[in-house]
Amino acid sequence: MSRIKANRMDLTYMRYQDEFEKKALDVLRSGWYILGHELSSFEEEWASYIGTKYCVGLASGLDALWISFRLLGVGEGDEVIVCANAYIACVMGITMNGATPVFVEPDGYDNIDASLIEEKITPKTKAILAVHLYGQCCDMDTIMDIAKRHDLRVVEDCAQSHGNHFNGRRAGTFGDVACFSFYPSKGCGAFGDGGAIVTNDSDLRDRFRTFRNYGSEKRYHFKVVGANSRLDELQAGLLSVKLKHLDELNAERAEIADRYTKGIDHPDITLPRVRPGADSTWHQYVIHTPRRDELMNYLLEKDIDTLIHYPIPPHLSEAYSYLGHKKGDFPITERYADEVLSLPMYNGMTKEDQQYVIDMINAF
Repeated sequence: MSRIKANRMDLTYMRYQDEFEKKALDVLRSGWYILGHELSSFEEEWASYIGTKYCVGLASGLDALWISFRLLGVGEGDEVIVCANAYIACVMGITMNGATPVFVEPDGYDNIDASLIEEKITPKTKAILAVHLYGQCCDMDTIMDIAKRHDLRVVEDCAQSHGNHFNGRRAGTFGDVACFSFYPSKGCGAFGDGGAIVTNDSDLRDRFRTFRNYGSEKRYHFKVVGANSRLDELQAGLLSVKLKHLDELNAERAEIADRYTKGIDHPDITLPRVRPGADSTWHQYVIHTPRRDELMNYLLEKDIDTLIHYPIPPHLSEAYSYLGHKKGDFPITERYADEVLSLPMYNGMTKEDQQYVIDMINAF
């Protein structure tokens, strides 16, 4: 048996190869590569799919985050509440605007523990960043209730949640703005960097459109100091192809996750759970085990690759040493960082390969 990789993106390309290559050639032959028809079409399609009025394509998921906080007026002296086990880009979206992240421990679903948010609110709190980690969903009912009572903005980070639901609504339809990454490994991944925001606020939509294009509403007329952050025509066109198949791809990942859940049986391993009322896109299938490093090395010897999402929490990262946090400040987050392991999860994974992974884990 050949090595089983933690992720493979080539299989999805090969499945829809003719569609991708036709679209790429159409865009290349069009002679128009920035802010054109492909982008506007994809923006309409993505907004419709998520269930919002508007979408604005950007250059990356990180750009979506930091520009969102910038345009929501979050800056120096402000605080933003965020889960302590989030990917560091989530925190960067806050700090790039001069604001301070206020960390909250995760719950049993690997997302922010909404019951702990309110105690972290201060007069400086301006927003809550709800990160739907691993393709799971945060408890958005509780988060939105807290935000409403305290007059806080809500930004959803849906980088890993392309199409999942909470209480019948898609992730990305709850907050003021939702941010998406189209990095190639994501559910609706591009063939390079890309990102977007969705919103129901037409004023915010217009401001994003202006900001992403150097702050220009029309050529050489600059309204604000903006950024160069545009989802290009080629990526937008290829994403439109991928979007047509996203529900099918998500359903396949759900089947893979279900086989893992039914097949893995080991006393030292805790399997992922899905929040009641929600579903998951299974961006990652993340197990917890106190024997993480031992299991990871064992699987490597068995020609099975795994990944750790994420080994160093943001509050212990060198980049954020200036915040003054120390080991022990967020014990649940730190324990998670020592015990999470992402099993191979990708579209096109064969049942035979997956059964081998299951058998090797159960034999550990």
